[in-house]
Amino acid sequence: MNDVGNAQAVGVTNLRCKFPGEKALVFQGLSLSVRQGEKVLLLGPSGSGKSTLLQILSGLIPRSVEIPMKCDDIQVPEQPGIVFQDPDTQFCMSYTDEEIAFVLENRNIPREQMPALIHQYLEQVGLCFEHNRTLIQSMSQGMKQRLAMASILAMEPEVLYLDEPTALLDDEGTSQVWDTVKQIAQDKTLIIVEHKINEIVEWVDRIIVLSPEGKLVADGPANQVFTDERKMLREYGIWYPGVWEERGQTKAQVSVTGEPNRYGDIETESIGNKKERAAALIQPALEMQQFTGWRGKTPFIQVEQAKIWHGDWVGIVGANGAGKSSLLLSMMNILKTTGHYIVEGQSSGKTEQLADRIAFVFQNPEFQFVTNTVREEVGFSLLGSKLTAEERDVRTDHMLEQFGLTELSERHPYQLSMGQKRRLSVASAMVREQRILLLDEPTFGQDARNTFAMLSQLERLRRDGTAIVMVTHDREIVNRYCTKVWTVDKGRLTDATLVSSS
Repeated sequence: MNDVGNAQAVGVTNLRCKFPGEKALVFQGLSLSVRQGEKVLLLGPSGSGKSTLLQILSGLIPRSVEIPMKCDDIQVPEQPGIVFQDPDTQFCMSYTDEEIAFVLENRNIPREQMPALIHQYLEQVGLCFEHNRTLIQSMSQGMKQRLAMASILAMEPEVLYLDEPTALLDDEGTSQVWDTVKQIAQDKTLIIVEHKINEIVEWVDRIIVLSPEGKLVADGPANQVFTDERKMLREYGIWYPGVWEERGQTKAQVSVTGEPNRYGDIETESIGNKKERAAALIQPALEMQQFTGWRGKTPFIQVEQAKIWHGDWVGIVGANGAGKSSLLLSMMNILKTTGHYIVEGQSSGKTEQLADRIAFVFQNPEFQFVTNTVREEVGFSLLGSKLTAEERDVRTDHMLEQFGLTELSERHPYQLSMGQKRRLSVASAMVREQRILLLDEPTFGQDARNTFAMLSQLERLRRDGTAIVMVTHDREIVNRYCTKVWTVDKGRLTDATLVSSS
Protein backbone atom coordinates (compact mmCIF):
# COMPACT_ATOMS: atom_id res chain seq x y z
CA MET A 1 0.00 0.00 0.00
CA ASN A 2 1.30 3.46 -0.89
CA ASP A 3 1.60 6.45 1.42
CA VAL A 4 -0.95 9.06 0.40
CA GLY A 5 -1.72 12.52 1.65
CA ASN A 6 -4.99 13.84 3.01
CA ALA A 7 -5.35 16.73 0.55
CA GLN A 8 -7.71 16.16 -2.36
CA ALA A 9 -6.03 16.03 -5.78
CA VAL A 10 -9.10 15.32 -7.89
CA GLY A 11 -12.79 15.31 -7.04
CA VAL A 12 -16.34 15.82 -8.24
CA THR A 13 -19.65 16.09 -6.38
CA ASN A 14 -23.12 15.21 -7.71
CA LEU A 15 -21.98 14.70 -11.32
CA ARG A 16 -24.58 14.52 -14.07
CA CYS A 17 -23.60 14.05 -17.70
CA LYS A 18 -25.51 13.38 -20.91
CA PHE A 19 -24.40 12.72 -24.46
CA PRO A 20 -26.30 14.61 -27.19
CA GLY A 21 -29.13 12.54 -28.61
CA GLU A 22 -29.16 10.09 -25.69
CA LYS A 23 -32.16 9.78 -23.38
CA ALA A 24 -30.40 8.53 -20.26
CA LEU A 25 -27.75 10.30 -18.19
CA VAL A 26 -24.27 8.77 -18.16
CA PHE A 27 -23.85 9.63 -14.47
CA GLN A 28 -26.66 10.40 -12.04
CA GLY A 29 -25.31 12.24 -9.02
CA LEU A 30 -21.92 10.52 -8.87
CA SER A 31 -19.51 11.86 -6.22
CA LEU A 32 -15.84 10.92 -6.03
CA SER A 33 -12.69 12.18 -4.33
CA VAL A 34 -9.06 11.11 -4.91
CA ARG A 35 -6.31 12.17 -2.50
CA GLN A 36 -2.87 13.39 -3.49
CA GLY A 37 -0.52 10.52 -4.26
CA GLU A 38 -3.32 7.95 -4.32
CA LYS A 39 -3.29 5.16 -6.93
CA VAL A 40 -6.84 4.35 -8.05
CA LEU A 41 -8.03 1.59 -10.40
CA LEU A 42 -11.40 2.27 -12.00
CA LEU A 43 -13.31 -0.89 -12.99
CA GLY A 44 -16.65 -1.43 -14.70
CA PRO A 45 -18.28 -3.27 -17.59
CA SER A 46 -17.80 -2.05 -21.14
CA GLY A 47 -19.88 1.09 -21.73
CA SER A 48 -20.26 2.01 -18.04
CA GLY A 49 -18.61 5.41 -18.56
CA LYS A 50 -15.09 4.75 -17.27
CA SER A 51 -13.32 6.63 -20.07
CA THR A 52 -15.83 9.48 -19.90
CA LEU A 53 -15.29 9.81 -16.14
CA LEU A 54 -11.53 9.84 -16.69
CA GLN A 55 -11.89 12.70 -19.17
CA ILE A 56 -14.14 14.66 -16.79
CA LEU A 57 -11.76 14.23 -13.85
CA SER A 58 -8.86 15.39 -16.04
CA GLY A 59 -10.75 18.48 -17.23
CA LEU A 60 -10.74 17.35 -20.87
CA ILE A 61 -14.52 17.42 -20.59
CA PRO A 62 -15.78 20.11 -20.89
CA ARG A 63 -12.61 22.21 -21.49
CA SER A 64 -11.79 20.62 -24.86
CA VAL A 65 -14.73 18.28 -25.52
CA GLU A 66 -18.07 19.99 -25.13
CA ILE A 67 -20.49 17.53 -23.56
CA PRO A 68 -23.39 18.74 -21.39
CA MET A 69 -22.50 18.12 -17.73
CA LYS A 70 -23.35 19.55 -14.35
CA CYS A 71 -21.97 19.09 -10.86
CA ASP A 72 -22.07 20.86 -7.53
CA ASP A 73 -18.27 21.04 -7.31
CA ILE A 74 -15.25 19.78 -9.23
CA GLN A 75 -11.48 19.89 -8.76
CA VAL A 76 -9.17 18.97 -11.66
CA PRO A 77 -5.39 19.45 -12.03
CA GLU A 78 -3.80 22.31 -13.93
CA GLN A 79 -1.36 19.91 -15.56
CA PRO A 80 -3.04 16.53 -16.29
CA GLY A 81 -1.35 13.78 -18.27
CA ILE A 82 -3.75 11.55 -20.22
CA VAL A 83 -2.97 8.36 -22.14
CA PHE A 84 -5.96 7.48 -24.32
CA GLN A 85 -7.26 4.06 -25.37
CA ASP A 86 -6.38 4.77 -29.00
CA PRO A 87 -2.84 6.21 -29.23
CA ASP A 88 -3.40 7.60 -32.74
CA THR A 89 -5.81 10.18 -31.33
CA GLN A 90 -3.14 11.99 -29.34
CA PHE A 91 -0.19 12.31 -31.72
CA CYS A 92 0.59 15.77 -33.12
CA MET A 93 3.73 15.09 -35.15
CA SER A 94 4.92 12.60 -37.79
CA TYR A 95 8.09 11.26 -36.15
CA THR A 96 8.85 9.86 -32.69
CA ASP A 97 11.49 12.43 -31.72
CA GLU A 98 9.31 15.29 -32.96
CA GLU A 99 6.37 14.04 -30.86
CA ILE A 100 8.33 14.23 -27.62
CA ALA A 101 10.16 17.40 -28.67
CA PHE A 102 6.74 19.05 -29.13
CA VAL A 103 5.99 18.37 -25.46
CA LEU A 104 9.42 19.58 -24.34
CA GLU A 105 9.02 22.81 -26.31
CA ASN A 106 5.80 23.50 -24.44
CA ARG A 107 7.78 23.05 -21.20
CA ASN A 108 10.38 25.56 -22.46
CA ILE A 109 13.16 22.97 -22.31
CA PRO A 110 16.35 24.29 -24.04
CA ARG A 111 16.89 22.71 -27.43
CA GLU A 112 20.34 21.33 -26.59
CA GLN A 113 18.85 19.29 -23.71
CA MET A 114 16.15 17.67 -25.84
CA PRO A 115 18.02 14.74 -27.49
CA ALA A 116 19.06 13.24 -24.16
CA LEU A 117 15.56 13.68 -22.70
CA ILE A 118 13.91 12.22 -25.80
CA HIS A 119 16.17 9.17 -25.52
CA GLN A 120 15.40 8.88 -21.80
CA TYR A 121 11.62 8.91 -22.22
CA LEU A 122 11.69 6.46 -25.14
CA GLU A 123 13.97 4.13 -23.21
CA GLN A 124 11.66 4.22 -20.18
CA VAL A 125 8.88 2.61 -22.22
CA GLY A 126 11.12 0.15 -24.06
CA LEU A 127 11.42 1.94 -27.41
CA CYS A 128 14.74 2.19 -29.23
CA PHE A 129 15.26 3.75 -32.68
CA GLU A 130 18.29 4.97 -34.57
CA HIS A 131 18.75 8.62 -33.58
CA ASN A 132 15.47 8.21 -31.58
CA ARG A 133 13.59 8.76 -34.84
CA THR A 134 11.12 6.71 -36.84
CA LEU A 135 7.88 7.41 -38.68
CA ILE A 136 4.96 7.01 -36.26
CA GLN A 137 2.69 5.76 -39.03
CA SER A 138 5.03 2.80 -39.61
CA MET A 139 4.81 1.61 -35.99
CA SER A 140 2.56 -1.14 -34.68
CA GLN A 141 -0.37 -0.12 -32.45
CA GLY A 142 1.44 -1.52 -29.44
CA MET A 143 4.55 0.52 -30.17
CA LYS A 144 2.38 3.60 -30.67
CA GLN A 145 0.87 3.01 -27.25
CA ARG A 146 4.34 3.04 -25.70
CA LEU A 147 5.17 6.28 -27.55
CA ALA A 148 1.98 7.87 -26.22
CA MET A 149 3.09 6.94 -22.72
CA ALA A 150 6.55 8.42 -23.34
CA SER A 151 5.10 11.73 -24.55
CA ILE A 152 2.91 11.98 -21.45
CA LEU A 153 5.85 11.24 -19.16
CA ALA A 154 7.66 14.12 -20.86
CA MET A 155 4.92 16.48 -19.64
CA GLU A 156 5.82 15.84 -15.98
CA PRO A 157 2.08 15.89 -15.13
CA GLU A 158 0.58 16.49 -11.67
CA VAL A 159 -1.92 13.66 -12.12
CA LEU A 160 -1.63 10.72 -14.51
CA TYR A 161 -4.77 9.38 -16.20
CA LEU A 162 -4.23 6.06 -17.96
CA ASP A 163 -7.02 4.69 -20.16
CA GLU A 164 -6.06 1.07 -20.90
CA PRO A 165 -2.44 1.96 -21.73
CA THR A 166 -1.39 -1.69 -22.21
CA ALA A 167 -4.40 -3.00 -24.15
CA LEU A 168 -2.34 -3.68 -27.30
CA LEU A 169 0.95 -4.63 -25.67
CA ASP A 170 2.55 -8.06 -25.37
CA ASP A 171 3.44 -9.44 -21.94
CA GLU A 172 6.93 -7.96 -21.98
CA GLY A 173 5.68 -4.56 -23.12
CA THR A 174 2.93 -4.59 -20.51
CA SER A 175 5.44 -5.28 -17.75
CA GLN A 176 7.78 -2.58 -19.08
CA VAL A 177 5.04 0.04 -19.11
CA TRP A 178 3.79 -0.77 -15.61
CA ASP A 179 7.33 -0.98 -14.22
CA THR A 180 7.91 2.48 -15.68
CA VAL A 181 4.66 3.84 -14.26
CA LYS A 182 5.47 2.46 -10.82
CA GLN A 183 8.89 4.16 -10.91
CA ILE A 184 7.81 7.58 -12.11
CA ALA A 185 4.45 7.73 -10.30
CA GLN A 186 5.54 6.91 -6.76
CA ASP A 187 4.69 10.43 -5.59
CA LYS A 188 2.02 11.17 -8.19
CA THR A 189 -1.73 10.80 -8.16
CA LEU A 190 -2.75 8.08 -10.61
CA ILE A 191 -6.19 7.11 -11.94
CA ILE A 192 -6.26 4.02 -14.15
CA VAL A 193 -8.87 2.40 -16.36
CA GLU A 194 -7.66 -1.11 -17.23
CA HIS A 195 -9.02 -4.57 -17.96
CA LYS A 196 -5.61 -6.28 -17.70
CA ILE A 197 -5.32 -5.95 -13.94
CA ASN A 198 -2.81 -8.64 -12.91
CA GLU A 199 0.23 -6.32 -13.09
CA ILE A 200 -1.25 -3.60 -10.89
CA VAL A 201 -3.96 -5.05 -8.68
CA GLU A 202 -1.64 -5.43 -5.68
CA TRP A 203 0.03 -2.06 -6.28
CA VAL A 204 -2.97 0.30 -6.35
CA ASP A 205 -4.33 1.78 -3.11
CA ARG A 206 -7.96 1.64 -4.05
CA ILE A 207 -10.46 0.14 -6.48
CA ILE A 208 -13.62 1.93 -7.57
CA VAL A 209 -16.32 -0.03 -9.42
CA LEU A 210 -19.00 1.42 -11.69
CA SER A 211 -22.24 -0.36 -12.54
CA PRO A 212 -23.45 -0.69 -16.17
CA GLU A 213 -25.51 2.48 -15.52
CA GLY A 214 -22.45 4.43 -14.36
CA LYS A 215 -23.22 4.34 -10.64
CA LEU A 216 -20.49 3.97 -8.03
CA VAL A 217 -21.22 0.55 -6.50
CA ALA A 218 -17.95 -0.37 -4.73
CA ASP A 219 -14.99 1.55 -3.34
CA GLY A 220 -12.15 0.16 -1.23
CA PRO A 221 -8.86 -1.75 -1.12
CA ALA A 222 -8.38 -4.51 -3.71
CA ASN A 223 -8.65 -7.41 -1.28
CA GLN A 224 -11.88 -6.06 0.15
CA VAL A 225 -13.52 -5.36 -3.22
CA PHE A 226 -12.49 -8.65 -4.83
CA THR A 227 -13.59 -10.63 -1.75
CA ASP A 228 -16.76 -8.86 -0.64
CA GLU A 229 -18.05 -7.88 -4.09
CA ARG A 230 -17.10 -10.95 -6.13
CA LYS A 231 -20.73 -11.91 -6.81
CA MET A 232 -21.47 -8.42 -8.11
CA LEU A 233 -18.30 -8.36 -10.24
CA ARG A 234 -19.28 -11.69 -11.77
CA GLU A 235 -22.82 -10.44 -12.41
CA TYR A 236 -21.56 -7.29 -14.16
CA GLY A 237 -18.94 -9.22 -16.15
CA ILE A 238 -15.95 -7.34 -14.70
CA TRP A 239 -12.46 -8.87 -14.70
CA TYR A 240 -11.15 -10.03 -11.32
CA PRO A 241 -8.34 -12.40 -10.23
CA GLY A 242 -9.25 -16.03 -10.89
CA VAL A 243 -12.12 -15.29 -13.28
CA TRP A 244 -10.80 -17.70 -15.94
CA GLU A 245 -10.72 -20.57 -13.47
CA GLU A 246 -14.13 -19.75 -12.00
CA ARG A 247 -15.73 -19.57 -15.42
CA GLY A 248 -14.53 -23.11 -16.05
CA GLN A 249 -13.47 -22.31 -19.59
CA THR A 250 -12.03 -25.42 -21.22
CA LYS A 251 -9.72 -25.67 -24.17
CA ALA A 252 -11.26 -26.75 -27.46
CA GLN A 253 -10.57 -30.37 -28.29
CA VAL A 254 -7.57 -30.53 -30.58
CA SER A 255 -5.67 -33.07 -32.57
CA VAL A 256 -2.29 -34.00 -31.10
CA THR A 257 -1.32 -36.46 -33.81
CA GLY A 258 0.51 -33.87 -35.87
CA GLU A 259 -2.02 -34.33 -38.66
CA PRO A 260 -4.14 -31.40 -39.93
CA ASN A 261 -7.24 -30.83 -37.81
CA ARG A 262 -9.64 -31.49 -40.69
CA TYR A 263 -12.54 -30.75 -38.37
CA GLY A 264 -11.28 -32.97 -35.51
CA ASP A 265 -14.25 -32.71 -33.13
CA ILE A 266 -16.52 -30.97 -35.64
CA GLU A 267 -19.77 -32.39 -36.87
CA THR A 268 -19.06 -32.22 -40.59
CA GLU A 269 -22.73 -32.78 -41.43
CA SER A 270 -23.33 -29.16 -40.42
CA ILE A 271 -20.93 -27.77 -43.00
CA GLY A 272 -22.65 -26.90 -46.24
CA ASN A 273 -23.53 -29.52 -48.86
CA LYS A 274 -21.76 -32.80 -49.62
CA LYS A 275 -19.55 -31.21 -52.25
CA GLU A 276 -18.38 -28.50 -49.81
CA ARG A 277 -17.73 -31.06 -47.05
CA ALA A 278 -15.69 -33.27 -49.33
CA ALA A 279 -13.63 -30.33 -50.57
CA ALA A 280 -13.04 -29.10 -47.01
CA LEU A 281 -11.65 -32.46 -45.95
CA ILE A 282 -9.07 -32.72 -48.75
CA GLN A 283 -7.92 -29.12 -49.20
CA PRO A 284 -6.75 -26.47 -46.73
CA ALA A 285 -8.70 -23.29 -46.15
CA LEU A 286 -5.51 -21.27 -46.68
CA GLU A 287 -2.11 -22.26 -48.01
CA MET A 288 1.02 -20.11 -48.28
CA GLN A 289 4.46 -20.90 -49.69
CA GLN A 290 7.37 -18.46 -50.03
CA PHE A 291 4.80 -15.78 -49.23
CA THR A 292 5.88 -12.18 -48.55
CA GLY A 293 3.94 -9.05 -47.60
CA TRP A 294 5.53 -5.75 -48.62
CA ARG A 295 5.27 -2.15 -47.45
CA GLY A 296 6.73 -0.23 -50.37
CA LYS A 297 10.00 -1.96 -51.25
CA THR A 298 10.46 -3.39 -47.75
CA PRO A 299 9.42 -6.97 -46.94
CA PHE A 300 7.46 -6.75 -43.68
CA ILE A 301 6.35 -10.35 -43.25
CA GLN A 302 7.65 -13.59 -44.74
CA VAL A 303 6.11 -17.07 -44.60
CA GLU A 304 8.10 -20.02 -45.90
CA GLN A 305 5.21 -22.48 -45.68
CA ALA A 306 1.95 -22.66 -43.74
CA LYS A 307 -1.49 -24.24 -44.02
CA ILE A 308 -4.78 -23.66 -42.24
CA TRP A 309 -7.65 -26.14 -42.33
CA HIS A 310 -11.33 -25.54 -41.73
CA GLY A 311 -11.90 -26.12 -38.04
CA ASP A 312 -8.51 -24.70 -37.06
CA TRP A 313 -8.22 -21.86 -34.56
CA VAL A 314 -4.79 -20.36 -35.11
CA GLY A 315 -3.40 -17.99 -32.49
CA ILE A 316 -0.74 -15.64 -33.86
CA VAL A 317 1.66 -14.52 -31.14
CA GLY A 318 4.84 -12.46 -31.03
CA ALA A 319 6.31 -9.24 -29.73
CA ASN A 320 4.90 -5.82 -30.64
CA GLY A 321 6.17 -4.81 -34.07
CA ALA A 322 7.09 -8.38 -35.04
CA GLY A 323 4.73 -8.33 -38.04
CA LYS A 324 1.54 -10.01 -36.78
CA SER A 325 -0.85 -7.36 -38.11
CA SER A 326 1.17 -7.15 -41.32
CA LEU A 327 0.61 -10.89 -41.79
CA LEU A 328 -3.17 -10.50 -41.59
CA LEU A 329 -3.10 -7.45 -43.90
CA SER A 330 -1.06 -9.48 -46.38
CA MET A 331 -3.49 -12.41 -46.15
CA MET A 332 -6.22 -9.96 -47.25
CA ASN A 333 -3.94 -8.56 -50.00
CA ILE A 334 -4.30 -5.12 -48.44
CA LEU A 335 -0.51 -5.05 -48.53
CA LYS A 336 1.29 -5.96 -51.75
CA THR A 337 2.22 -9.65 -51.72
CA THR A 338 4.37 -12.08 -53.66
CA GLY A 339 4.56 -15.85 -53.53
CA HIS A 340 2.12 -18.75 -53.52
CA TYR A 341 -1.22 -18.04 -51.80
CA ILE A 342 -4.24 -20.32 -52.25
CA VAL A 343 -7.64 -19.78 -50.57
CA GLU A 344 -10.02 -22.74 -50.56
CA GLY A 345 -8.37 -24.24 -53.60
CA GLN A 346 -8.36 -21.03 -55.64
CA SER A 347 -5.83 -18.29 -56.30
CA SER A 348 -6.29 -15.57 -53.70
CA GLY A 349 -7.22 -12.78 -56.11
CA LYS A 350 -7.73 -9.15 -55.13
CA THR A 351 -8.96 -7.88 -51.77
CA GLU A 352 -12.52 -7.50 -53.07
CA GLN A 353 -12.58 -11.14 -54.16
CA LEU A 354 -11.04 -12.31 -50.88
CA ALA A 355 -13.75 -10.46 -48.94
CA ASP A 356 -16.34 -12.88 -50.33
CA ARG A 357 -14.50 -15.78 -48.63
CA ILE A 358 -12.70 -14.14 -45.70
CA ALA A 359 -14.05 -11.89 -42.94
CA PHE A 360 -11.44 -9.45 -41.67
CA VAL A 361 -11.32 -7.39 -38.48
CA PHE A 362 -8.75 -4.60 -38.29
CA GLN A 363 -6.83 -3.90 -35.09
CA ASN A 364 -8.35 -0.41 -35.01
CA PRO A 365 -12.13 -0.88 -35.28
CA GLU A 366 -12.70 2.65 -36.58
CA PHE A 367 -10.93 1.72 -39.83
CA GLN A 368 -14.00 -0.34 -40.75
CA PHE A 369 -16.89 2.03 -39.99
CA VAL A 370 -18.72 3.49 -43.00
CA THR A 371 -22.27 4.26 -41.80
CA ASN A 372 -24.01 6.50 -39.27
CA THR A 373 -25.64 3.96 -36.93
CA VAL A 374 -24.64 0.70 -35.30
CA ARG A 375 -27.50 -1.14 -36.98
CA GLU A 376 -26.60 0.18 -40.43
CA GLU A 377 -22.98 -0.80 -39.83
CA VAL A 378 -23.83 -4.44 -39.16
CA GLY A 379 -26.25 -4.60 -42.08
CA PHE A 380 -23.95 -2.84 -44.54
CA SER A 381 -21.96 -6.00 -45.34
CA LEU A 382 -25.17 -7.75 -46.43
CA LEU A 383 -26.06 -5.17 -49.09
CA GLY A 384 -25.79 -6.72 -52.52
CA SER A 385 -26.17 -10.25 -51.14
CA LYS A 386 -28.84 -12.68 -52.34
CA LEU A 387 -30.73 -12.33 -49.05
CA THR A 388 -34.13 -10.65 -49.01
CA ALA A 389 -34.60 -7.44 -47.01
CA GLU A 390 -36.41 -9.44 -44.32
CA GLU A 391 -33.59 -12.00 -44.14
CA ARG A 392 -31.02 -9.20 -43.86
CA ASP A 393 -32.97 -7.65 -41.00
CA VAL A 394 -33.23 -10.97 -39.16
CA ARG A 395 -29.50 -11.65 -39.48
CA THR A 396 -28.62 -8.09 -38.46
CA ASP A 397 -30.85 -8.29 -35.36
CA HIS A 398 -29.28 -11.63 -34.46
CA MET A 399 -25.75 -10.24 -34.62
CA LEU A 400 -26.71 -7.16 -32.59
CA GLU A 401 -28.13 -9.44 -29.90
CA GLN A 402 -25.16 -11.82 -29.99
CA PHE A 403 -22.69 -8.98 -29.38
CA GLY A 404 -24.72 -6.98 -26.86
CA LEU A 405 -25.37 -4.08 -29.21
CA THR A 406 -29.17 -4.11 -29.53
CA GLU A 407 -29.75 -1.18 -27.17
CA LEU A 408 -27.05 0.80 -29.02
CA SER A 409 -28.43 0.12 -32.50
CA GLU A 410 -29.29 3.76 -33.28
CA ARG A 411 -26.08 5.24 -31.85
CA HIS A 412 -23.33 6.46 -34.16
CA PRO A 413 -20.36 4.03 -34.17
CA TYR A 414 -17.99 6.78 -33.08
CA GLN A 415 -20.09 7.42 -29.96
CA LEU A 416 -19.40 3.94 -28.63
CA SER A 417 -16.81 3.01 -26.04
CA MET A 418 -13.69 1.29 -27.35
CA GLY A 419 -14.96 -2.10 -26.19
CA GLN A 420 -18.30 -1.52 -27.91
CA LYS A 421 -16.54 -0.39 -31.10
CA ARG A 422 -14.51 -3.58 -31.07
CA ARG A 423 -17.64 -5.73 -30.72
CA LEU A 424 -19.29 -3.82 -33.55
CA SER A 425 -16.31 -4.39 -35.84
CA VAL A 426 -16.38 -8.14 -35.13
CA ALA A 427 -20.18 -8.35 -35.59
CA SER A 428 -19.96 -6.45 -38.88
CA ALA A 429 -17.28 -8.81 -40.15
CA MET A 430 -19.04 -12.01 -39.09
CA VAL A 431 -22.53 -11.17 -40.32
CA ARG A 432 -21.84 -12.49 -43.85
CA GLU A 433 -20.94 -15.89 -42.40
CA GLN A 434 -17.74 -16.40 -44.39
CA ARG A 435 -15.96 -19.63 -43.45
CA ILE A 436 -12.58 -17.98 -42.80
CA LEU A 437 -12.07 -15.30 -40.11
CA LEU A 438 -8.98 -13.10 -39.73
CA LEU A 439 -9.16 -11.24 -36.40
CA ASP A 440 -6.62 -8.72 -35.14
CA GLU A 441 -6.88 -8.46 -31.32
CA PRO A 442 -10.70 -8.89 -31.26
CA THR A 443 -10.93 -9.05 -27.45
CA PHE A 444 -8.94 -5.96 -26.45
CA GLY A 445 -10.90 -3.44 -24.42
CA GLN A 446 -13.55 -6.04 -23.53
CA ASP A 447 -14.91 -6.80 -20.09
CA ALA A 448 -15.03 -10.42 -18.95
CA ARG A 449 -18.64 -11.04 -19.96
CA ASN A 450 -18.20 -9.85 -23.52
CA THR A 451 -14.83 -11.58 -23.88
CA PHE A 452 -16.27 -14.96 -22.89
CA ALA A 453 -19.36 -14.40 -25.04
CA MET A 454 -17.23 -13.58 -28.07
CA LEU A 455 -14.93 -16.57 -27.51
CA SER A 456 -17.92 -18.90 -27.14
CA GLN A 457 -19.37 -17.57 -30.37
CA LEU A 458 -16.07 -18.12 -32.17
CA GLU A 459 -15.73 -21.64 -30.75
CA ARG A 460 -19.20 -22.53 -32.05
CA LEU A 461 -18.18 -21.29 -35.49
CA ARG A 462 -14.95 -23.25 -35.33
CA ARG A 463 -16.80 -26.44 -34.48
CA ASP A 464 -19.08 -25.73 -37.44
CA GLY A 465 -16.08 -25.61 -39.79
CA THR A 466 -14.93 -22.00 -39.75
CA ALA A 467 -11.17 -21.44 -39.91
CA ILE A 468 -10.13 -18.76 -37.42
CA VAL A 469 -6.84 -16.86 -37.49
CA MET A 470 -6.46 -14.53 -34.51
CA VAL A 471 -3.69 -12.17 -33.46
CA THR A 472 -3.71 -12.01 -29.67
CA HIS A 473 -1.47 -11.18 -26.72
CA ASP A 474 -3.75 -13.06 -24.32
CA ARG A 475 -2.08 -16.34 -23.35
CA GLU A 476 -5.26 -17.57 -21.67
CA ILE A 477 -7.02 -17.49 -25.05
CA VAL A 478 -4.10 -19.23 -26.75
CA ASN A 479 -3.93 -21.97 -24.11
CA ARG A 480 -7.68 -22.54 -23.78
CA TYR A 481 -9.04 -22.09 -27.31
CA CYS A 482 -6.41 -22.21 -30.05
CA THR A 483 -5.71 -25.48 -31.85
CA LYS A 484 -2.50 -24.13 -33.40
CA VAL A 485 -0.03 -21.39 -32.54
CA TRP A 486 1.94 -19.33 -35.07
CA THR A 487 4.89 -17.35 -33.75
CA VAL A 488 5.98 -14.25 -35.66
CA ASP A 489 9.44 -12.88 -34.94
CA LYS A 490 11.15 -9.96 -36.68
CA GLY A 491 8.98 -10.14 -39.76
CA ARG A 492 9.00 -13.92 -40.19
CA LEU A 493 6.60 -16.70 -39.35
CA THR A 494 9.10 -18.80 -37.41
CA ASP A 495 6.94 -21.49 -35.84
CA ALA A 496 3.59 -23.13 -36.55
CA THR A 497 2.70 -25.77 -33.98
CA LEU A 498 -0.26 -27.63 -32.55
CA VAL A 499 -1.36 -26.75 -29.02
CA SER A 500 -1.01 -29.77 -26.77
CA SER A 501 -4.17 -30.83 -24.98
CA SER A 502 -4.50 -30.73 -21.22
